[in-house]
Amino acid sequence: MEYQERLRALLDAVVGIAADLDLNSTLDRIVSAACELAGAQYGALGVVGADGKRLVRFITHGVTHEQIAAIGPYPEGHGILGLLIEHPEPLRMHDLAEHPRSYGFPSNHPPMKSFLGVPIRTREHAYGNLYLTEKTGGADFTEDDERTVTALAAAAGVVIDNARLYADTEQRRRWHEVNAEITQLMLGEFDADQALQLIAQRSREISRAHVSAILITDGDELVVRAVDGPADYGRYVGRRVPAGLPILGQVVADDGQVVILEDLAQVLKDAGGATEFPEGAVLGRTTIAPLPAGGADTGGMLIVALEQGANNRVADGADLVRMFAGQATLALERAQAQRDRDMLAVLEDRDRIARDLHDLVIQRLFATGLQLQGMHRLARPEHQERLGRAVEDIDTTIHDLRAAIFELQQAPDSSSLRSDLQTLVSEYAEGLGFRPRLTVTGPLDTGVPASVRPQILAVVRESLSNVVRHAHASQVKVEVTVGSGQVVTRVSDDGTGIGPSTRRSGLRNLTERAQSLGGTVQIGANDPQGTVVEFSAPTD
Repeated sequence: MEYQERLRALLDAVVGIAADLDLNSTLDRIVSAACELAGAQYGALGVVGADGKRLVRFITHGVTHEQIAAIGPYPEGHGILGLLIEHPEPLRMHDLAEHPRSYGFPSNHPPMKSFLGVPIRTREHAYGNLYLTEKTGGADFTEDDERTVTALAAAAGVVIDNARLYADTEQRRRWHEVNAEITQLMLGEFDADQALQLIAQRSREISRAHVSAILITDGDELVVRAVDGPADYGRYVGRRVPAGLPILGQVVADDGQVVILEDLAQVLKDAGGATEFPEGAVLGRTTIAPLPAGGADTGGMLIVALEQGANNRVADGADLVRMFAGQATLALERAQAQRDRDMLAVLEDRDRIARDLHDLVIQRLFATGLQLQGMHRLARPEHQERLGRAVEDIDTTIHDLRAAIFELQQAPDSSSLRSDLQTLVSEYAEGLGFRPRLTVTGPLDTGVPASVRPQILAVVRESLSNVVRHAHASQVKVEVTVGSGQVVTRVSDDGTGIGPSTRRSGLRNLTERAQSLGGTVQIGANDPQGTVVEFSAPTD
């Protein structure tokens, strides 16, 4: 009769632990059923990590939350618990303290004496162990208890395996839903950071992780572009870290290799980075997947970190994280293509405006200037001066329009020497009491090498500074001409000219600048008065 009752209880327990396919509740039911079958006051199920050496999860029964908090961190598999990990065979003891591998109990731990340990296997692989203590009535666990719990462990292995497969299937189903969600976002107008944040959020949810982050390569650094996790992690968005850090450098260097860290907190502690990233003290298993190379040389990585002790055996997760990393690259590529398309539309519109200005407005102004010049000879002397000034104003307007046309043909975000010169000339308007006249001829922004541009700006700045300090001029002209394989910068004024007492240090600097580029500088008198500084450099 006792045998039949035990068998019936075992069958009921097997049916009970298979009530649903949620792994977390399944593990709880297994521990409870084992305690009930063997008459144990306390029970625990320790999940062995991928390294097969330590426990990564510990599910308890019979101990309150207050007691768990008072005891401290869960065991990692040392002492007798480690013995069962090393030798996965059933183990019964009369008194835990008498075994040579016993480490004793931490403070605030309930007293425990009798012990029964049974391994749990899934498909011939060690999944974890059942630990039962304190047989009811102070007795020892019997051989029948061992056989019953061993049978339960065998059934539990099948249930756990089914729960893991179900969870893995659910993860992949959810991934396809998220994949469709992200793809739908990228079909319309979207912001790259918005897409990256969504990818970080969904990768954390599907992986059941504590935090997920996307880092993008920027030169020798990595920039945190998106973070999803507790609120305090948001402060890391925009943070820059060296790309050569030990683990990160390995991911950047290895072509497409996913790196998995079993305990990120320990890695940070060993590397001395715990003070810079204190939140990392709670992170355990971490998967780091590099972003696949894209057409725009996209680089970076996706980091998904679980909380210490979280279940990491439902699915490996590396494939899912790798797929999310691919989505991040696709989002960056799509956003860049969107920006390129918008830029092309802007440039096409600017090109149309530039053609209209050149073909219509400038030609009409030029024709009007010719008509005024023709009327100059026929006008009375008191009107000739006014006509002359009008012709000069038209000529200045034509030059300004041509400068505007050149600027329209430049990309909005590109560096423009023409704009830099206009800004520089405007800076000296207050010191001079008037704005110097700037005339630019030729393809300044496309025909001048990058190495020559800062030297031209330096020449103009030095020349205008000299005019402000020494010349007392009423008129200054800045002329930059590109053509015939060279660029010529000419700054002229109608001031007092260069006297014998004028300091030559600034002029010497101009000469050195010209010689460094293989060019020349000439400084002479202006007609009828003033100074001319002419700087030339090759453009080929």
